[in-house]
Amino acid sequence: MEKGINLEKFNKPYDPKEVEGKIYKLWEESGFFNPDNLPAGKVKSQKLKVKSFCIIMPPPNANGSLHLGHAVFAALQDLMIRYHRMKGDKTLWLPGADHAGFETQVVYDKKLEKEGRSRFQIPRDQLYKEIMEFTLANKKVMENQLRKLGASCDWSREKFTLDEDIVSKTQDAFIELHKQGLVYRGERSVNWCVKHQTGLSDLEVLHEERKDPLYYIKYGPITLATVRLETKFGDTAIAVHPSDKRYKKFIGQEVEIITLFGKTKIKVIADKAVDPKFGTGAVKVTPAHDPADFEIWQRHKNEIPKPPAVIDKYGRLDLLAHFPYNEKAKKYHGLKVLEARKIIAEDMQKEGLMEKVDNDYSHNVSVCYKCKHILEPRITAQWFIKTKPLADPAIEAVKRGEIKFIPDRFKKIYFHWLKNIRDWNISRQIVWGIQIPAWQCQDCQSWAIAKEKPLNCDQCQKSNLELDKDVFDTWFSSGQWPFLALGWPDKNDFKKYYPTSVMETGWDILFFWVARMIMLGLWRAKKVPFKYVYLHGLVRDKERQKMSKSKGNVIDPLGVIDLYGADALRMALVVGNTPGNDPIIYEEKIKGYRNFANKIWQASRFVLTNTQDFNDKAKPKSTAADKKRLKELKKLCKDITKQIESFKFYAAAENLYHYFWHTFCDKIIEESKSRLSGENKADRQAAQYLLLEILKTNLRLFHPFMPHITEAIWSHIPDNKNLLMVEEWPS
Repeated sequence: MEKGINLEKFNKPYDPKEVEGKIYKLWEESGFFNPDNLPAGKVKSQKLKVKSFCIIMPPPNANGSLHLGHAVFAALQDLMIRYHRMKGDKTLWLPGADHAGFETQVVYDKKLEKEGRSRFQIPRDQLYKEIMEFTLANKKVMENQLRKLGASCDWSREKFTLDEDIVSKTQDAFIELHKQGLVYRGERSVNWCVKHQTGLSDLEVLHEERKDPLYYIKYGPITLATVRLETKFGDTAIAVHPSDKRYKKFIGQEVEIITLFGKTKIKVIADKAVDPKFGTGAVKVTPAHDPADFEIWQRHKNEIPKPPAVIDKYGRLDLLAHFPYNEKAKKYHGLKVLEARKIIAEDMQKEGLMEKVDNDYSHNVSVCYKCKHILEPRITAQWFIKTKPLADPAIEAVKRGEIKFIPDRFKKIYFHWLKNIRDWNISRQIVWGIQIPAWQCQDCQSWAIAKEKPLNCDQCQKSNLELDKDVFDTWFSSGQWPFLALGWPDKNDFKKYYPTSVMETGWDILFFWVARMIMLGLWRAKKVPFKYVYLHGLVRDKERQKMSKSKGNVIDPLGVIDLYGADALRMALVVGNTPGNDPIIYEEKIKGYRNFANKIWQASRFVLTNTQDFNDKAKPKSTAADKKRLKELKKLCKDITKQIESFKFYAAAENLYHYFWHTFCDKIIEESKSRLSGENKADRQAAQYLLLEILKTNLRLFHPFMPHITEAIWSHIPDNKNLLMVEEWPS
């Protein structure tokens, strides 16, 4: 490491491009990202018993470049890691990458479309191999981008959700859940993405408000309202609320109705799920194509026949299997949903089967969270986890205070979701992911749950078994991330660092991921996975608009690092970023902290060039004013420490910024100039001592926030033997 003051370098404005890459290389080569390699005597200098501090990095999806959301977690997590490392804690930040199942396959599908190819035309093994190569290439790029942000994680411990040990243990978890009766295969109404041909969990569904015609159609003596005319061919009942007096006389009766296919009869049932205020208070029941209707069917199986599926997995009407001899059915068969709806509406009006139409009806439509295509509810066979036995312990653990939420208000939301949790569909009809270890007998259709192919079927003793083609929902493997990444159950890291200290992530995946980690951690590792959950918000622009490519307000973190430096971006992402709220970020803010970095650089140049002749072996006698300044400095150290310990990183950053600029630069340095140029040698030395003490202390305090520039300046301070990253935290 370069020592002594290089005036030629200091005389130029601070250039992060010249400094940051070299500094990161210095850190990485030191080996100090690994907690086992801390310099001798570092921990011993602490009087308290050595504590461990661990963050398992939320693994970014290895399917593209990092965005500002990743930069937020990198800045906040690295801040905590560097602080605890300087405190002398045994500090581990374990990095990783997520194969990101469905999301990565969506990204790769877009790539194939641009190439004029389709995944449905590529053999399964070849497609998997292609996506693996694509993912590993992106993973490498992503790791280098994290390095550019200054992430001081232990790369020697890096994990990938498709590492052999993680894949094996994820499959083991499924087998064990099945043994305990917590996994079942069932036919349920699932959210089906027509574009990507897979079922999705409820959390992977977005609800968009749209305007569509609401059709009031005649079902014999009853008029009912529906948006989805195309599903009427799959109607199995009419449902009304049991206390609705308008329809009391029809409950339990079959009524004759006229349809586009002729006369038929349909039963009227009573169910409390029906809202008497919606439409006419009567609804058609189509269990195969509506999740609410499916639940009604489950409650009335003795009254409602098995529902026909009249829309296929491609989102087209499939009528000929149910109405093979009906000429009119041929007219609608094979039409896409929206096209069929329009034609059916026209035909019903011609036949006098439509009472009226509300053309301005607003309602929520379920769409895929990735491709935004309208989802089709379909009854399909999937693997489900019974979530209530896992959710109840997760609720109790938080109630007991084993996990604390920052901010605390998210605890209430967490409880509400877990108390109303539904069984979790964990199977996906895609290629990319961890294979479900389930084998179906082709003779008797029974299932065997095992990693290796069984010799014979337990039920019929035949040997004709085939592996399920489905893969796990990516959140099933990442839900086990904290303990699997640490080598559960045997490795020393698991014993040393689990439960981990903090899970820092976005509030938008509280249910996708955080709740599931708690459920699966308690079930599998028998302990909560972390002690604190720190939730940050979604990055917004100056007008508080969500960033999106369509709006043109996206900030590329790597682009602004090239312009202004990683430290400037990190400070911009921390200042004003209160827990659980959406941080505001814009280029002028980042540029402002680039200017502040230069202020630190120039102030440090002034101090170091004016203290070259200072002999720090003999402590000079301080003036009363100097003692007051040193007392203020001590208070600053305590305040910053308290703010970091209480997760008020934004307050600590603002506090440091204002002290350095307005107290140190504007007052203390200005006041020192006359003392430094004066003839009173003792007073000059006292001023030098004061300036050096404040500078060195501020560099240590700033290091978790602006690590590159502070490390670079630290290397110019004579007699410093250690890298700043492993210096002792000031108290």
